[in-house]
Amino acid sequence: MIAVQGAFDVLKSTQIVIEQALRKLGYGDDMIDLLKEPLRMMTVRIPVRMDNGGTKVFTGFRAQHNDAVGPTKGGVRFHPDVNADEVKALSIWMSLKCGIADLPYGGGKGGIICDPRGMSFPELERLSRGYVRAISQLVGPTKDIPAPDVMTNSQIMAWMLDEYSRIREFDSPGFITGKPLVLGGSRGRETATARGVAVMIHEALRTRGIPLHDARIIIQGFGNAGSFLAKFMHEAGASVIGISDVHGALYNEDGLDIEHLLDRRDSFGAVTNLYSGSISNEELLERPCDVLVPAAIQNQLTADNAPRVQAGIVVEAANGPTTLEATRILTERDVLIIPDVLASSGGVIVSYFEWVQNNQGYYWSESEVEHKLQDMMIRGFRQVYELHQSRAVDMRLAAYMVGVRRLAEAVRYRGWV
Repeated sequence: MIAVQGAFDVLKSTQIVIEQALRKLGYGDDMIDLLKEPLRMMTVRIPVRMDNGGTKVFTGFRAQHNDAVGPTKGGVRFHPDVNADEVKALSIWMSLKCGIADLPYGGGKGGIICDPRGMSFPELERLSRGYVRAISQLVGPTKDIPAPDVMTNSQIMAWMLDEYSRIREFDSPGFITGKPLVLGGSRGRETATARGVAVMIHEALRTRGIPLHDARIIIQGFGNAGSFLAKFMHEAGASVIGISDVHGALYNEDGLDIEHLLDRRDSFGAVTNLYSGSISNEELLERPCDVLVPAAIQNQLTADNAPRVQAGIVVEAANGPTTLEATRILTERDVLIIPDVLASSGGVIVSYFEWVQNNQGYYWSESEVEHKLQDMMIRGFRQVYELHQSRAVDMRLAAYMVGVRRLAEAVRYRGWV
């Protein structure tokens, strides 16, 4: 068994559950050794001419976890704290998401160490194009397909698409997803993660016999996913009683005025700084509710606060918000956890739809996208939940077992191990 080092090592924690899942499925050390790390990990150096006339060299990464099923797929994040181990872990999670959704992909992930909030538009464009030049030999619509992630968006994807098309000397919209509609993007992509989480909340409440209109929901995080989710839940009749952002949290047991908060939030999702009665993010996580949705950052539910969580259901919209020890504590307390590799897979599912539409040159309506997304999310939930019950394992391990099973079968059929 791999030992955890430090308070929360995202890669080692992922490897622990991968090993447990593969052993439960009857695989041995050879398969574990192959799937616990990416097949390929590239570190690149990107020189960028800055607006002041100087040159700054940025470090970027691209991990390709495993391509036994098909090309790898995953986002590119711009963040000052991104590192190689995080990118590796995220690529493994992408493999699991694709496996649960039955997509013809393995997992990929990329990142650049930078703070886009302090960079100009021209600097971001030069950085985006430089990253594509650095990784161009390893990516493509049949190799590895990037997408937006933390602090990247459709404009950055457009620059990357244009640079790749210049290098390859032909138009290749399937090289990247999350593009603007006019460049081959898919309708429904911007709200895909939140819509997928909303479907998971519906299904989780159904297993507990709670009608949606009676549900009290807390959403930690009010960025893209969190704000859209609050909107969808409010429109569906649920009571959103708590939200938070980087400045703090708002809580009202009678329900918040979500439409008013959405109108007042800034471009980074901040709104709580406008109110005097805010509480801390830590306090919000421990307030009573039916559904708690961590939709912000990693390591929010830990061994320290898990005993005080008063939610009956936790739906992970963020990547890695719950540590393994917190998972154990919450499961023992009969809290139903819908893990991130299941709950937040809406983004990669609609990215797959975009890739399919690019390949066939025919584009779907938003209602078609939403209907197909709902069907795939429900199917994934039921597979994981049934395995959770039949094998008497927690939901995270069940999700890893469903997610890694297809990949391991493809590896075995190819004769790699």
